Amino acid sequence: MIRIGILGDIGSGKSYVAKSFGYPVFIADNEVAKLYKKDRKIFIKLNKALPKYITQFPIKKQEVTRMILADKNNLKKVIHIIHPEVKKKMNIFLKKNRKSKYIVLDIPLLLENKINKRKDILIFIQSNRTEILKRLKKRQNFNSKILDRFRKIQLPLDYKRKKSNFIIKNNFTNKFIKKQIKYILNQIS
Repeated sequence: MIRIGILGDIGSGKSYVAKSFGYPVFIADNEVAKLYKKDRKIFIKLNKALPKYITQFPIKKQEVTRMILADKNNLKKVIHIIHPEVKKKMNIFLKKNRKSKYIVLDIPLLLENKINKRKDILIFIQSNRTEILKRLKKRQNFNSKILDRFRKIQLPLDYKRKKSNFIIKNNFTNKFIKKQIKYILNQIS
């Protein structure tokens, strides 16, 4: 099994590109959303760590947003609680898909949390900053302050680009992305 890690800026199209590979994809953001909605143990831990903000189950995104905006250290507390659970979910995903030729990891803090392995193929998604912002503003819960908080905990984009084996220039057209993916798969096969 070849592990492909997708890197890039928030809103650069990482999940879209990851799904375009046509192989099993682990999307960490989806797992976090499931934990907030369905995992009572996570609620209890977050409620204990942040009782002022996390008050009801299932956890509502607005509570998480309010809590992150209130204090930058709150985000670190959430990551400390959520990250081990997401890692467990990823390990289950890896076992389940161990016979797949490729698996794709869409994990925003892949390098930051040292989840990647040395043999992983890292692909950086490069997108126009103006286009990213335009797309992010269309999201239902867009908040520029939250965006800034998340960017501050991430490694610099230049570092991620340098660490990557390949760069996909995302112009948000399906045909162009598929062509680049085909090229990469031919290179790593």
